[in-house]
Amino acid sequence: MTSMTHDSAEITGGVDTHGLTHHAAVIDPLGRHLADQEFPATIAGYRALLDWMRSHGALTAVGVEGTGAYGAELARVLTAAGVTVIDVDRPDRKTRRMRGKSDPIDAYAAATAVASGRATGVPKSRDGMVEAVRVLRVVRRSAVKARTQAMNQLRGMLVSAPATLREQLAGLDRSVLIRTAARLRPGGDLSTPLAATKAALRRLARRHQALDEEIAELDAEIGPLLKQAAPELLELFGVGPETAGQLLASAGDNPERMRSEAAFAHLAGVAPIPASSGRTNRHRLNRGGDRAANNALHTIVLVRMRYDERTRAYVERRTKEGLSKKDIMRCLKRFVAREIYRALTSTPTTRHITQTDLAPAA
Repeated sequence: MTSMTHDSAEITGGVDTHGLTHHAAVIDPLGRHLADQEFPATIAGYRALLDWMRSHGALTAVGVEGTGAYGAELARVLTAAGVTVIDVDRPDRKTRRMRGKSDPIDAYAAATAVASGRATGVPKSRDGMVEAVRVLRVVRRSAVKARTQAMNQLRGMLVSAPATLREQLAGLDRSVLIRTAARLRPGGDLSTPLAATKAALRRLARRHQALDEEIAELDAEIGPLLKQAAPELLELFGVGPETAGQLLASAGDNPERMRSEAAFAHLAGVAPIPASSGRTNRHRLNRGGDRAANNALHTIVLVRMRYDERTRAYVERRTKEGLSKKDIMRCLKRFVAREIYRALTSTPTTRHITQTDLAPAA
């Protein structure tokens, strides 16, 4: 007879991540709970967590909750150490009502999800140029939002502004309005509504100008990164820096984690969903997936429907076949997703798209 020692047994790990601490657990191949322990969310804590897991046996994989948030650095450390990391969704409300909620319960649930095969998603590596593009786009997006808010506040303030000031700024386009408002001179005494309104408008206009400069600086920083990370993506018709940046961020630094273009379509929420019943055989729009990536594909489709002759011919043909505009756009988004996936993952010799490729998109 031969016996298996404890050190040679295969184990699966699970981690429930938080801002300051991570709770880890390990289970055996039969799903039995072996041990759990809490570790600080620091580099030293991540290494101690890994050593602790390996002390219980041969570590096959680790399920980590929140690999895009609190568990991002832990996932990087585990991957660098040669450990297979699986992204695990948090348990749904029904499961939590039945089993309760605690850090050990969630950690064991993450390990069980990996061991059972329910969780199979490979997390984004977040260690390359695409991650750099993503973080810069976060700042740019907030700057654009703040600029829009400043413009809306400025125009709204003009509605109730004193007549002399309102007539001075009425009818000006955006750029001239901003420059004119930024040069207003309210004076030192702000006790009158006219002077206070001038001061408020000047501050909003100068804020708008400062945000304009910040956005231009970010565009100058993001542009070269996009060209270096995915030049083929920018060459596609209708793909601009904004949509390319979003699609890159959605795919991540390791797009090979998506095993097929169908997987990318599911990620972007453009995979057709069966909606057949009885004698009706059709598909409907997919409301799931990454909605920001879906919006980027939607923008590309709108541009092509307006300016691309091939797409306009396709829309005309499908309209004659009786498809609605929503269904036609669903087909086009699925086709664009196929192009995007090839641009992200394929070699230059395999990225040629032909007219016949539009047919399978339906």
